[in-house]
Amino acid sequence: MQQIMKSSNICIDVEKAIKSIRHDKIFILTDNNTHLKCYPLIKDIPSIADAKLIIIPADDSNKTIDNLSKVWEDLTHNGATRHSLLINLGGGMVTDLGGFAAATFKRGIKYINIPTTLLGAVDAAVGGKTGINFAGFKNEIGAFYPSEQVIISTEFFHTLSHEAILSGYAEMIKHALIHSATDLDKLLSFPLDNIDFNQLNELVFRSVGIKRGIVDQDPFEKNIRKALNLGHTTAHAFESFAIAQKRPIPHGYAVAWGIIVELYLSLIICNFPSDKLQKTVRFIQQNYGAFNISCDNYEALFEIAKHDKKNQGDKINFTLLSAIGNVKIDQTAEKELIFEALDFYRDSVGL
Repeated sequence: MQQIMKSSNICIDVEKAIKSIRHDKIFILTDNNTHLKCYPLIKDIPSIADAKLIIIPADDSNKTIDNLSKVWEDLTHNGATRHSLLINLGGGMVTDLGGFAAATFKRGIKYINIPTTLLGAVDAAVGGKTGINFAGFKNEIGAFYPSEQVIISTEFFHTLSHEAILSGYAEMIKHALIHSATDLDKLLSFPLDNIDFNQLNELVFRSVGIKRGIVDQDPFEKNIRKALNLGHTTAHAFESFAIAQKRPIPHGYAVAWGIIVELYLSLIICNFPSDKLQKTVRFIQQNYGAFNISCDNYEALFEIAKHDKKNQGDKINFTLLSAIGNVKIDQTAEKELIFEALDFYRDSVGL
């Protein structure tokens, strides 16, 4: 089972995690940004003195087979074996791609995730989903392959932009929606314009605990883990569409906008309470702005959504809610209703 560590001293805790895993060589994967901003926080740890650094370009648009191949090549050329240990130091792009590299190199090597973004801490680094984007689609190729450890330290969050904080916060809102009204109210009232990082730390670990509780019940997403897909069918369509148009958007922002669409579907299909819908939509509109789409883009978005991994047959699958904390998985919607939900999204964000 994946171990999740709430770190109070990143150097001591990384050293402890490394010593708990048998290995011959250590490799550290970073992107350009985390190499400059985050690697200095751990570089003096004795256990990694001889570690080989692998650096890939930053940004989700670089979560590609070419960069995956670079990681494989660096591991091969530097003598990695089935007993080597990979440490992924970065946001969701690094932990997704690095996790998939670990899953596939020599049929699987052990790895540790050290998420350096809020999004990585509450989403990508926890739960064992790994993968890359392919052929214009988000996370099209991947595997379930959990890390040995996830080490979460808020020391890294102080390096983040406000946009990066908001990106991770959207996943926390999703976790609250699928769990309880109390959790949601705490998040919607948290002052994002004047962040108390100690309080944020507690909210983060509450959010991670919600996700972990679900993943432990259903590690391979056969049933209840699909609850974590709330907002994501639409979000992945938005992201793939944005990448194709060469105007990529942060994953968490796409999730926030996807939540608007899918809470509207929840209202129509599952009788989700209108007041809870409006309260959540108002928060998203105030903090996340809008992804600019028009009616002319609906067909393209619909075609992208038809490729979503959650689909069965020709139906587009959604995770919806009948109430906060009451999840309805494997829900479908007709094309006309999906377009109506996109209309609601555009109206809600002022397009």
